[in-house]
Amino acid sequence: MRTSAFDFALPADRIALRPASPRDAARLLAVHPGGAPELEDRAVRDLPELLRPGDQLVVNDTKVIAASLRGRRVGRGAEPKIEATLIERLDGSRWRALVKGAKKLAAGDLVRFGDEGKVCFLGQLDATVEDKGEAGEVTLAFAFHGPVLDQAIADRGDMPLPPYIASRRRPDQQDCSDYQTMFARAEGAVAAPTAGLHFTDSLIARLRARGVGLHAVTLHVGPGTFLPVKAEDTDAHRMHAERGEVSAATAAALNAARRAGGRIVAVGSTALRLLETAADGDGVIAPFAGETAIFITPGHRFRAVDLLMTNFHLPRSTLFMLVAAFSGLEVMQRAYAHAIAAGYRFYSYGDACLLFPRPPHD
Repeated sequence: MRTSAFDFALPADRIALRPASPRDAARLLAVHPGGAPELEDRAVRDLPELLRPGDQLVVNDTKVIAASLRGRRVGRGAEPKIEATLIERLDGSRWRALVKGAKKLAAGDLVRFGDEGKVCFLGQLDATVEDKGEAGEVTLAFAFHGPVLDQAIADRGDMPLPPYIASRRRPDQQDCSDYQTMFARAEGAVAAPTAGLHFTDSLIARLRARGVGLHAVTLHVGPGTFLPVKAEDTDAHRMHAERGEVSAATAAALNAARRAGGRIVAVGSTALRLLETAADGDGVIAPFAGETAIFITPGHRFRAVDLLMTNFHLPRSTLFMLVAAFSGLEVMQRAYAHAIAAGYRFYSYGDACLLFPRPPHD
């Protein structure tokens, strides 16, 4: 399909710079393709009323690391500023990073991140540029290794807020909690699974009382979630691979619940993409541990997921393509136009929608 089919105009004032407080006070647009009404204005706290006993929520328990580092090149001439976002750990001391200012770096250069930290004996955090790839990708070999390096990054790094927030304000201490879901357990993401940001202890308690199950999978969200589709046709776009895991116990529980008539409700596109990767042609979910680069566009036959809770996404993004595949492109165009007109807040810290699937004949 043409990428332009997934474009839309979004006023800048619809981009949320902070989350709703409390988290479940965010608005929720329920989208019922072919239903009457098709669009229903609710709040996240209404989620138990929109689900049925026996339904199963699947959340992503990845934990965002403080992957945004600011420093400077040292050791040769001027010391230009360097901003790096860590995107993939290669081993105990090496990371791949997206670097703003990568043109100022060459293999062998030394980059110094921060001069102050909570771990006083470290002083500063140095990294050597091993090599440079395309589109600002750089391999950094740090002077520290293992847990010591992890601590140094945590001390000096900021939450890697998406560009549409970071371009308007600096990350701060509040983001350390705001940009982490209540389910966060397994460190490794460089972006939050943002649909999970809306949950609170009280909402989970009400969902359990309703008879809704809760399960966790892990998909470490990578930098691809930030990137618009630059190709003119979706067939030419290639997704970044992300590492994920579905345990045997979770797979068995979800399969049993579905056989009993329960619906699988993916909390976020990351959970959905992982479940669709792990499912066979009949929708049976198998244990999974590995990488997925699944790219879901209209025409995809969803096998494992019956409902999707997700935030409002960027124009021309893989995520808007995914929701268009799930509920129908025309339906989602109407839903987003309604959300913009009604003042819904967009993107990572914004409001959410609960998507029901398009009818099979559409």
